[in-house]
Amino acid sequence: MDITAYTVERIKDPFGILQGQRYEFKLEIEVDEEDELYVEQGVYARIVYKEDGDASGILVCDWMERSTNRFLALAAEPEELAELSAFCAAHLPEEE
Repeated sequence: MDITAYTVERIKDPFGILQGQRYEFKLEIEVDEEDELYVEQGVYARIVYKEDGDASGILVCDWMERSTNRFLALAAEPEELAELSAFCAAHLPEEE
């Protein structure tokens, strides 16, 4: 699994009730044809990541078909989640 491009956006909490910060990542993934994630049109991961000290990590990880934005009912493997979480932690935007 190779991450070829990404976007990240801070999710605003207008009421200030959530602890920490939330970010939405869209990670374009290059997947080998042998992998169960492989889709001819390409895939991306839509991730909601929470930044809150020791409680940081992925809250939601959805696999989506790139060309149609169709949800793919697949679960990420633990090692994939660890890799994606490390990527998100390393690519958090600078605070405003």
